Amino acid sequence: MFNHHDITRNAFMLHGPLAHHGYDWWWHSFTAQDVETGEDKPFFVEFFVCNPALAEDEPILGQLPENKAAGKRPSYLMVKAGCWGDGKCQLHRFFSLKDVRIHGSAPYEVESADCYASETALRGSISISEKNAAEHPEWMCDAGEMEWDLAIDKQVAFNVGYGASKPLRDAEAFAMYWHAEGMKSAYKGTITCNGRQYTVTPEKSYGYADKNWGRDFTSPWVWLSSNCLKSKFTGNMLQNSVFDIGGGRPKIYFVPLDRRLLGVFWYEGKEYDFNFSHVWLNVKTEFSFEEKDDIVLWHVRQENKHAVMETEVCCKKADMLLVNYEAPDGSKKHNRLWNGGNGVGTVKLYDKVDGKLKLVDEIEATHIGCEYGEYDE
Repeated sequence: MFNHHDITRNAFMLHGPLAHHGYDWWWHSFTAQDVETGEDKPFFVEFFVCNPALAEDEPILGQLPENKAAGKRPSYLMVKAGCWGDGKCQLHRFFSLKDVRIHGSAPYEVESADCYASETALRGSISISEKNAAEHPEWMCDAGEMEWDLAIDKQVAFNVGYGASKPLRDAEAFAMYWHAEGMKSAYKGTITCNGRQYTVTPEKSYGYADKNWGRDFTSPWVWLSSNCLKSKFTGNMLQNSVFDIGGGRPKIYFVPLDRRLLGVFWYEGKEYDFNFSHVWLNVKTEFSFEEKDDIVLWHVRQENKHAVMETEVCCKKADMLLVNYEAPDGSKKHNRLWNGGNGVGTVKLYDKVDGKLKLVDEIEATHIGCEYGEYDE
């Protein structure tokens, strides 16, 4: 039976050199329904830890001019939360890592004040006034308020394999590691965001949970995932399916590997694996990203010895955020990192049979988590 769950990869990773020059984050995205209107609304919550060995009594914000001048690198827990679509917002709350409780082994737990994240629960609140957001550009965020209390059921994992295995983690071989412990996750609970109430139900949460860690980010940065999928062949929703594509230009031992993506489609109980690190599969990938006036578009074609997956995704710019992160060295190179939670698209899945392609299914995908960005030149 397919099961790539590995909560050791979801554990806190900033030990040794990465404690002085590293980040570790747990990302969660999901859909909620407005209590009054019933309308879907996509949300995200992320816990981001940076340079714990450099902790001071107050969080050290790397974009603050005096910290830059003093050569101080960032150190904090940043709790990031917000929503996409109408009234979209990106909210950040910072804590000194001296005030954060981190459970250092699996299963992970991160807690400070009323903010808490673990494998099965997510709680917290952020409140930022217009005045504070305007006066603190180093917070890299918008004004707004959000409060959340959620339970998580991680149902299907995407384990990228040897690339994030213990030997390569210990060797710090990659600049950026990835593990999707809950690429298909069911969330349950409540959210209040900017004065409106939302309910999160497992069947309609279309949830996702993953983690990245390392010493730097990747450029380009690509992510596409959805488990709200409908077969065009049968007209039915796919109950046990999810796809996840991620990566960009990974670096191993500081040498960039040109444009590689990791991808998987878990199709009604069958795994289609397009992971470039599985050399025996002979994976080939082509991808492009296009930014138009009002939309952004992704096209990915992935092929292995047995199958082909073609993914086309579109998201309205009006629904998306340009998400902000600073790297552990204090630089902020990603300044156009498009990020959305309600992309739409199609996935065509083919089997290779006797040298020919046989269409397995054409799938309509909605509620797609989507991201693309390249470093500023």
